[in-house]
Amino acid sequence: MRSLIDISKATDYPPNIQAIIKRPSEVSAWLGQSLLELDTDAGWVKIGYQLTHAHFNRYGAIHGGTIAAIMDDVIATAAGLQLQWGEIAPTLEMKVSYLAQAREGRHIAEARAVKRGRTIVFLEGSLNTEDGKLLATASATLMITALKK
Repeated sequence: MRSLIDISKATDYPPNIQAIIKRPSEVSAWLGQSLLELDTDAGWVKIGYQLTHAHFNRYGAIHGGTIAAIMDDVIATAAGLQLQWGEIAPTLEMKVSYLAQAREGRHIAEARAVKRGRTIVFLEGSLNTEDGKLLATASATLMITALKK
């Protein structure tokens, strides 16, 4: 069931969401990440990103690498809903399709697990403007493995 994320209830969430709340990465902070909703049963997550002039390419649009970073971030978060403490899911491959130029402002990304095997999870995601215009899609394969000490 989909639910809004309340960071004051961090311990109610899967391990990866707890870790994001407890110790956000610098890249996620640079992307202006804010966790919005999740559905652990469906392996689905919705995340907001606040993009600024710092994310522009030389032509005045959001850099494609920034969009790829967002897609990797949201997909990895959805994959993490499938994991236990001590497991990670590094990206093996990802394809991003750029459908429209992204501009400064708030953007919404969603991702979901399509299929999980014993060691592999297949995911797909999308990036939209806050008002719903589709900017990019992505598909990815991630490997489930134990975190090495």
